[in-house]
Amino acid sequence: MIRLLTGVALLALPAAAMAQGALDDDPLTSWDLAHPPQDGPDRRPIIVTGAGLLGVQDSIEATAFLSDIQSGLGARIENRLRDEAGIVQFRRSDGRTAHPTSQGVTLRGLGGNASSRALVMLDGVPQADPFGGWVAWSAYDAINLGGIIVTRGGGSGGDGPSALAGTIGLYSTMTDGAEASAAYGSRDSLDFSASAGTRLGNGQVAIDGRYSRGDGFIPVVKSQRGTVDRAAPYEQGGLGLRLRFDAGDDSRIEASLRGFSDRRDRGTDYTTSKFDGVDASLRFVHDPVGDTQWLALAYLQLRDFDSGFASVAAGRNSVAPALFQRVPATGIGARVEVRPAIGDANPLRVGADWRRTTGRTEEDYFFSGTTPNRHRIAGGDSDTVGAFAEWSSGDANDGFLWTLSGRVDRWWLGTGYRRERNIGGSVITDLRFPSRQGWEGSGRAGARWTSGAVALRAAAYRGWRLPTLNELYRPFRVGADTTTANELLNPERLWGGEVGADWTRGGTKLSVTLFANHLSNAIANVTLAPNLSQRQNLDAIDSKGIEFAADQQLGPATLRATWAFTDAKVDATGLAASLDGRRPAQIAKNSGSLSLRSNANGPFGGFATLRYIGKQNEDDLGLQVLDDALTLDAGLSWRVTEAISLEARGENLTNELVPAAISSAGIVERATPRTLWVGARAQF
Repeated sequence: MIRLLTGVALLALPAAAMAQGALDDDPLTSWDLAHPPQDGPDRRPIIVTGAGLLGVQDSIEATAFLSDIQSGLGARIENRLRDEAGIVQFRRSDGRTAHPTSQGVTLRGLGGNASSRALVMLDGVPQADPFGGWVAWSAYDAINLGGIIVTRGGGSGGDGPSALAGTIGLYSTMTDGAEASAAYGSRDSLDFSASAGTRLGNGQVAIDGRYSRGDGFIPVVKSQRGTVDRAAPYEQGGLGLRLRFDAGDDSRIEASLRGFSDRRDRGTDYTTSKFDGVDASLRFVHDPVGDTQWLALAYLQLRDFDSGFASVAAGRNSVAPALFQRVPATGIGARVEVRPAIGDANPLRVGADWRRTTGRTEEDYFFSGTTPNRHRIAGGDSDTVGAFAEWSSGDANDGFLWTLSGRVDRWWLGTGYRRERNIGGSVITDLRFPSRQGWEGSGRAGARWTSGAVALRAAAYRGWRLPTLNELYRPFRVGADTTTANELLNPERLWGGEVGADWTRGGTKLSVTLFANHLSNAIANVTLAPNLSQRQNLDAIDSKGIEFAADQQLGPATLRATWAFTDAKVDATGLAASLDGRRPAQIAKNSGSLSLRSNANGPFGGFATLRYIGKQNEDDLGLQVLDDALTLDAGLSWRVTEAISLEARGENLTNELVPAAISSAGIVERATPRTLWVGARAQF
């Protein structure tokens, strides 16, 4: 089965990253990936058509490649990412139970924030919500992914200005044939997925879909529940259509259209949420060998999010509506990139991109019984236009390799607004916030020296991130805690560096990286008074630490261990002086994983993964602590025929209590308890 790994330019998955993913015993070169063998039991043929025009910079960065990204049977992309130590998602819950607005992601201890400080991309298209910067992980349930590349550290000019802490690149595949899975799980959960693709003239067409539902579990821990607490059900689904056609010699057109629907409940009345989205992209790629290569891309994001919030009485015996929110948002963008032929290579990469976001929040609040008395609307728009260039000294097989990239961006914040009124009555607030604009620069320099089994690498970088519309204009309330917006927030700016070493011999691979980051103007919720916070720019967050990864081939299986130690502290003065020297919220000092996965072609397979997350603070003052947790996931598969396999898997098999959130009243929410799945998978 030939699978087309599609993206938005032409980035060959780097040999170093593929080695970490243990797809092969031998390193894969760009030629291997672009010209795969058509047979052989030990190699999965992949044709690279996607992202970044054959850059080699990943081979001198702290990069990991996650393979075995199978959809269906209860598997979740966000949970697979937790296998890589140092990746921090704002909540420990996954996309079935966490509130959709709490699903930001960051790396290297750069502070917990519902807005992502890491850039998530699908086939080269930015995925952050245009209004809030969070990531709708359920939007990728229906996508057939061939792998995930995690690049740590900012300043990658080709990725864009939001790659502050790093980049998480999702890469989809186009199946030539058909795949389907069906599973039944704990709490009456169902999970169905299917993909089908075929040749169509001089191209290919593929369609993917997934539907899942479950009765859910009660989020509040047992000892604190009241009569209002109940299970939190979910229902999610998505459908995607992708087309690829040749357009002359060494050229092709790729088009993608997908939509998703997400329905969740937070475990009490008045807490349902609805999240719908439609994404479309169109790209033209020209990539002749030994000649000038170029691409052009345009994309569109449409998001519509509704959510209810409840006020629960102290004894948790009564509940009332507190807020109803609707957030429509749009993101549009375009990109062009060129790699001119210089001699017989393409060492230079130049391009430009543009992204525009618009969105608003519409809220009913101040309820009398079930009737809202006030209405708020707040929002605005932003634009970023940037140009970048990158030079690489050679190819990934050179003994000494260096790269240098730079980027300059012009940003605009349009006129923002916030209006509040009594429903059917007078206007309370009618504010307009003046537009702002500015310039920002970013870049990255790195080098790698290889001798035999050892490779030494180093990099320095600068990145930045524009505040989201949500951070700038929308106040919010959770229970008794109120957080006000701040239209004067400045962009976040990061300076950082890393040094690392890799050792490979036979079936053993070791990697270690030391890093240090200084994030100035870090945006955080700063406590001003009891139950009152405001979004503010902190002076800085300083984060340093060490990351470790090891792979060991054990016959038909691969043992992989990852560990991250992160020492992060806040540097704060003025109103935020009480935070000075404290650990940022939602950042654990230690995290790690140990996994064993089969990689043979026999009839039996499986995996087992231990994940550890250390203690972390829920709030900025460190008054509410989330305890550490150790969880075990495992699965077994049996290939009954060449086309049919049976599978069983479990999440959190030891039923560990994983605290996901603590309210100011001390109410603890938990992440997924023990969940078992049984199902079947078919492939033709």
